Amino acid sequence: MKILVTGFTGQLGFDVYHEGLKNGYGMHGVGREQLDITNEQDVYDYVKELNPDTIIHCAAYTAVDRAEDDKELCWDVNVNGTRYLASVAKEVGAKFIYISTDYVFEGSGETPFKESDLVNPVGYYGLTKYEGEKVVVDLVQKSFIVRISWVFGINGNNFIKTMLRLSHTRSELNIVGDQYGSPTYTFDLAKLLIDMAKTEKYGVYHASNEGFCSWAEFAKEIFKLTNKQVKVNAISTKEYPTRAERPKNSRMSKDKLEQQGFNRLPNWNNALKHYLQQLEKEVL
Repeated sequence: MKILVTGFTGQLGFDVYHEGLKNGYGMHGVGREQLDITNEQDVYDYVKELNPDTIIHCAAYTAVDRAEDDKELCWDVNVNGTRYLASVAKEVGAKFIYISTDYVFEGSGETPFKESDLVNPVGYYGLTKYEGEKVVVDLVQKSFIVRISWVFGINGNNFIKTMLRLSHTRSELNIVGDQYGSPTYTFDLAKLLIDMAKTEKYGVYHASNEGFCSWAEFAKEIFKLTNKQVKVNAISTKEYPTRAERPKNSRMSKDKLEQQGFNRLPNWNNALKHYLQQLEKEVL
């Protein structure tokens, strides 16, 4: 199987590429330097020549706050770029795996969102990712839409790396404690995406690690596992205003994964332990 991975230089794309290699597949990774997905002709020419069996579309504009002001570029990457890739995927007969987000939901209540629940993004980033979902559904019959949340991986910046960096200079931190969701370890998710690519079980899926926590609880676990003496004060969303509104409830139900015969991702605590071990190896 020949697989094209967009966003190859990001956290998820990096792990998907290497997971595919481990499975013996012909992996082709592109970042912004290799392919500008907002250039329709370039996308068409590249994909037509490569003729992949599957496209795993990890590339995205993910600067949630900046998206509120940089709307044109955010739309260009998340909607137009997705449209160009999906269109040529349909033409070459490739499966299409689109990475979406918990931000497509408004985040009210405490019940985990199902794939079939009403979508109502509260921010512009979430809106563009949902518009991308619609493009994929409209254009590609052989498609997977995989919603994830709170992403962390070796290759790139994330909440864990930020907490560890702050622990060098701070003994006390105020972290939002009323937004709940599930961290997603790209190493675990990459295995699932490659497994999906082997099947024809198309549709919308939720695929974060198991279990739920708040950002404050996540931070406390990071410091506990790394023996950092940092006091975490759980504060409200109102006490930490941001340019873009965040969903307070990012819990997502992953029951569908099991129903379709896919393995659920490990519990987020175990994923965090594994990640910290890998991070230590990278440093050494």
